[in-house]
Amino acid sequence: MAAGTPQSPEWDRIVAVLHSAIESRPQASVTEIAQLGGTPYEVLISTMISLRTRDEVTLSASRTLFEQANTPQQMVRLSAAEIAQLIYPAGFYRNKGVHIREASQMLMDDYGGSVPQSVDELVRLPGVGRKTANLVLGLGFGIPAICVDTHVHRIPNRIGWIETRKPEETEKALEAILPQKHWIRINTLLVGFGQMICTPQSPRCLQCPLKEECAQVGVTTSR
Repeated sequence: MAAGTPQSPEWDRIVAVLHSAIESRPQASVTEIAQLGGTPYEVLISTMISLRTRDEVTLSASRTLFEQANTPQQMVRLSAAEIAQLIYPAGFYRNKGVHIREASQMLMDDYGGSVPQSVDELVRLPGVGRKTANLVLGLGFGIPAICVDTHVHRIPNRIGWIETRKPEETEKALEAILPQKHWIRINTLLVGFGQMICTPQSPRCLQCPLKEECAQVGVTTSR
């Protein structure tokens, strides 16, 4: 961990800074679905659709699918091909159609049609990895969990809050230093920040509200 790592009093300020920096950005699709009253099942399915898919496509595809089926009971009445057609043009829509139907069938067979509330059980579902599982826990159930994607892995390491090589390490490292009250929202904040300012290549350091406290680890060119 880098010297000067923020402790609990500083995290409130940092979260507020991140929120202010991305407030003009449209809400992430899965977050919007959750905030509009989406069920844990809808959050799960929309998260599966969102992988390697633009937010606007995820939102449209999810809404189209949920008009036809928004429970496991309804979903298993559709074929994988029908599901794939409904979520087109989401990335890898055919594979996702298969996974969505298989996951829905497993929910029916093993969990009485309910979405389980643990990472270990969620990752048993076809097409569900740890990142998806943590997002479902946080946005679907309000259970504190840190969803680590490429932005959540890159930015804390770049700033110097943590020093990790793998997403699984990042999840544990952030859990150790970030107050639990911020776990759910940190993904949304860092994804937006990573898309708008702290981009993978040539980050916009001159515009960054955290530039004075950033170690710029690995940054060779910036704007």
